[in-house]
Amino acid sequence: QVQLVESGGGSVQAGGSLRLSCAASGFVFNGLCMGWFRQTPEKEREGVATISAEGAVTFYADSVKGRFTISRDNAQNTVYLRMNNLIPEDTAMYSCAAAPCRWPLRTLLKDDHYHYWGQGTQVSVST
Repeated sequence: QVQLVESGGGSVQAGGSLRLSCAASGFVFNGLCMGWFRQTPEKEREGVATISAEGAVTFYADSVKGRFTISRDNAQNTVYLRMNNLIPEDTAMYSCAAAPCRWPLRTLLKDDHYHYWGQGTQVSVST
């Protein structure tokens, strides 16, 4: 049974930091690319960051570049999203997802190609 379970969300003030985790099971974790996405009720789902299967290559949306870092630990079947200098616009439900690495990481910022999704963890940033 495939599972992606996110954790680490919460409420922080602007300028603060959070680290999200996504624990994977039920599939060959180190064989798939991973992505982090976020969504609010007012907006469509937005790709935030993607990472290659071995973790050597990453790609970020312009809105988070320089503030967020995606990483993975294949020994622990976990992908992370470190979020620094948070702003209120970062408030959203954050989800991780797994996709075949057939497409460039830039392309994987779109949610079309993902096979597996987690339920999400809420991040709220206040002024």
